[in-house]
Amino acid sequence: MTVEKLAIAKAINASLRTALESDPKVLIMGEDVGKLGGVFRVTDGLHKDFGEGRVVDTPLAESGIVGTAIGLALRGYRPVVEIQFDGFVFPAYDQIVTQLAKMHARALGKVKMPVVIRIPYGGGIGAVEHHSESPETLFAHVAGLKVVSPSNAQDAYWMMQQAIQSDDPVIFFEPKRRYWDKSEVDKEAIPAPLHRARVVREGTDVALAAYGPMVKVCQEAAAAAAEEGTSVEVVDLRSMSPIDFDTVQASAEKTGRLVVVHEAPVFLGTGAEIAARITERSFYHLEAPVLRVGGYHAPYPPARLEDEYLPGLDRVLDAVDRSLAY
Repeated sequence: MTVEKLAIAKAINASLRTALESDPKVLIMGEDVGKLGGVFRVTDGLHKDFGEGRVVDTPLAESGIVGTAIGLALRGYRPVVEIQFDGFVFPAYDQIVTQLAKMHARALGKVKMPVVIRIPYGGGIGAVEHHSESPETLFAHVAGLKVVSPSNAQDAYWMMQQAIQSDDPVIFFEPKRRYWDKSEVDKEAIPAPLHRARVVREGTDVALAAYGPMVKVCQEAAAAAAEEGTSVEVVDLRSMSPIDFDTVQASAEKTGRLVVVHEAPVFLGTGAEIAARITERSFYHLEAPVLRVGGYHAPYPPARLEDEYLPGLDRVLDAVDRSLAY
């Protein structure tokens, strides 16, 4: 049987296992990914089955981890690097931006960089400082990097497969508060292209576009709006770089209204780029300006203030109402 119900964390684990079995050049590196199986147990059991040469416990040195992965990629390996928490990635930012993202162009196409950097991201788990961030825009802005985030187990499994098989570096953002959300995974399905958005709920009055942890919130908002007679379409972006503007445009023109939702700050966020592009493309089809819902332009707060910072059902529904009021 190829279809089973898995949590997102288990789906990623299964995908990593498949990659390790299929290609001896794939290896996993990171802090506590081996014997412990990772803080969120995403790599649980892989060290036991594949050994310390394939699943490597590294020192607490993110810059060194990514730098080593770059060297391994130069020698033909396909390293999958885990950054233990989103806020820990910044010591490695220099390696990612000035080396990993630019190596292919610097070598005039002669060098490939098949490196995947897994980053659990976002809030909702009641963590302390540096353990809940949404830094995806910082990477989406960098030419040479692909940036993706699954919202469900099926995508988590297949997008990880596609990321590992890619010859370009992929920053793979995993919505940590959704790690335990379960859905069906078909391991023999034909996956959608890695960077193609998907309409996950059809609607006619207004479209919501989101990725990662906010897709579930948007689906809940659409269900709540339906009880009041409003038909809301939900688009799962799946990729922040590149962005599938065609799918978003089709939903925006179909409904005449678009709201973009993400946990990251609204200021200079992914929603700003989407709003600008859709306005350029679909100005005469829109019944209202493209609205954005997201985090505030402030340092990410610690656990007890998360609910004040994170976009929730009320803020999404308020944006829907404001869009419809135009």
